[in-house]
Amino acid sequence: MTELPLSLDGESVPIVIETAIVAGWTGRDQAALREHIAELSELGVTPPSKTPLFYRVSAARVTCDQEIESTDTSSGEVEAVLLAARGKLWVGLGSDHTDREVEAYGVAVSKQMCEKPIAPAFWAYDDVAAHWDQLELRSWIVEGGSEVLYQEGNLGSLLPAEELISSAGLEDGSVMFCGTFAARDGIRPSDSFRYELVDPVLERRISSRYLVRRLPLIH
Repeated sequence: MTELPLSLDGESVPIVIETAIVAGWTGRDQAALREHIAELSELGVTPPSKTPLFYRVSAARVTCDQEIESTDTSSGEVEAVLLAARGKLWVGLGSDHTDREVEAYGVAVSKQMCEKPIAPAFWAYDDVAAHWDQLELRSWIVEGGSEVLYQEGNLGSLLPAEELISSAGLEDGSVMFCGTFAARDGIRPSDSFRYELVDPVLERRISSRYLVRRLPLIH
């Protein structure tokens, strides 16, 4: 359990998070999803027992901090985040930060061991439900001293929100990370992760950034 200072449609309120869920394998194109699973299998990642899968992580991992501590082999993933609070659903922005080395032997553990940064701002889900598929996600990392585009796509390439909501059964005090896109030029770590959610219909955006302080690995 954790309490975070969030902004729900511009109203600043403390929200207690009791349950955190990471939805995995949420690609809408099933042929592409199977191909992605096969690629990961070649890297040693165990295929999912079914798709999608809903991984539970500690609610205490969810944070609005702009700096986290993590491993050398971890990296961010931009995702839409659904929040159930005050009797309503809200949509925001987060990063499913994941350890890629651990992912090879345990996807759930790789997610459970890392912080889950979110931006504090959320929109009412009802305001975007009709154009959910048009919402856009992007992320950037820093390489060689310059910021480069890391991920880009719209939510139409992932499973519909209603399908995820009905499968996960969100209750008040729950957050769910809704899935992500492939990284350009492959998954890789960075000490800086900037990410955004864009609503092209209502012409607004949520954006945030966090830094990663690498934990030393001592043998």
